[in-house]
Amino acid sequence: MQDRFEDLRTFVAVVQGRSFASAARRLGVVKSAVSRRVQELEERLGVHLVNRSTRSLSLTDTGRIFFEKATALLAALEEAEGLASHGASEPVGSLRILAPSSFGRLHLVPMVCGFLEQHSRLSIELSLSDDVVDLVSEGFDMAVRIGELPDSSLSARSLGTVRRVACASPAYIARFGAPKQPSELAHHRGIQYSIVDEQKFWRFVDPRTKKEQSVTVHSRLRMNTGDALCEAAVAGAGITVLPTFIIHKLVAAGDLVPVMLPYEKVPAALNVVYPSRKLVPAKVKAFADYLAAKCTPQPYWDREVFGSASA
Repeated sequence: MQDRFEDLRTFVAVVQGRSFASAARRLGVVKSAVSRRVQELEERLGVHLVNRSTRSLSLTDTGRIFFEKATALLAALEEAEGLASHGASEPVGSLRILAPSSFGRLHLVPMVCGFLEQHSRLSIELSLSDDVVDLVSEGFDMAVRIGELPDSSLSARSLGTVRRVACASPAYIARFGAPKQPSELAHHRGIQYSIVDEQKFWRFVDPRTKKEQSVTVHSRLRMNTGDALCEAAVAGAGITVLPTFIIHKLVAAGDLVPVMLPYEKVPAALNVVYPSRKLVPAKVKAFADYLAAKCTPQPYWDREVFGSASA
């Protein structure tokens, strides 16, 4: 029976990794062992599950059905194991986490390292991507998500909000001045995200009325990552709006200066999400608790921008 579960784990890893090599790296074995196990599984079942070519790998119709059933069965097994070990105080096993690139690189990596120091029987695989990924089909245990959550079968735990402020370099401010309110942005150079929602206007929250104000931004420079926007702002190319988790060290060092405060861009939700189950695995709950302790009620990156008294 154990060999059959290993067959399922190997097959699922191949599908999720989209290659035998990727599955081998994830499972910690050689590529030939993965290929051989999948081939033996097909021979035992008497069907082809995978279409193989030199450049790609795809599932047969039978393979797609088998993958869905195998994924569900492995999830049920994990839930049963979690139920059996629920009383254990030490999270064990492997934890696969997905997170946005900038937030993951700047903050989640050190958090993961700190968490591992506390739990010697746990291993973590952290993937950084700004793409929207199906956690269940890709085999992730949990993910950090920024922004509005679509309706789904995932459970979510709030980690607070991502605060975003307009900022510019001291050199830009010395040359062009600093806007005091959103309407003055019309006379400044903007640096924008090159995504549809950001190309026409920025939305700020009026600190007095708490209502949103939308302003048109004139920009000759658009980029698709927060890190790139940050570098351009430091270079004096214009005013941009960035999350405090990206700019906090640069603000503390004096390389960037927040402008228009207390106006802030409409905040974005920060959540940790995981597949809904009757019993949340101990390792998932433990890391979610760890993140909540780090991010609430006020994360360190907000304190460096606004001070400890800011709401």
